[in-house]
Amino acid sequence: MTKSVFTGKVYVVRDNIDTDQIIPAQYLNLVPTIPEEYEKLGAYALCGLPESLYATRFVPEGQLDTEYPIVVAGKNFGCGSSREHAPIALGSANCEIILAESFARIFFRNCVATGELYPCESADRLCDILKTGDVVTVDLDAATVTAHATGKVYPFKPLGDVRPVVDAGGLFNYARQSGMIASK
Repeated sequence: MTKSVFTGKVYVVRDNIDTDQIIPAQYLNLVPTIPEEYEKLGAYALCGLPESLYATRFVPEGQLDTEYPIVVAGKNFGCGSSREHAPIALGSANCEIILAESFARIFFRNCVATGELYPCESADRLCDILKTGDVVTVDLDAATVTAHATGKVYPFKPLGDVRPVVDAGGLFNYARQSGMIASK
């Protein structure tokens, strides 16, 4: 049974967060298929954000994991270079869901293909409503986000056909589980 309800603190970013901000190019030499390098990728997730705008780091200096399992973003999250390292770094840091007003298409596809994150498109501009550290509950089955402080419920676009792929842990695992390709 896959998890469908996630509760945790949010990390709030604005519009046009690009893949260089998600995982700067100097860390692209880390190979996600090598377990210790996959682990290290998480330490650098969102470290390219300007400190002047984001005083709180997504992953504290010297740590591998974040205390924010849910990222809330504005428009065009994951724009820029097509790098699968971006969703992998966020997933490695223990992020589970990105709630954005909209996604760059390639980032959305990389979230699904890698199975690292659930990319949820919010109907409301949650980055103007929530603040970093607020606690929410995301219900994938109901396609809702509930802000604990106010009790307000916000809808997001259901994941539809991409959800079972992320549930399976990515495209290759999904293909194996559904018999499209032979299991190992």
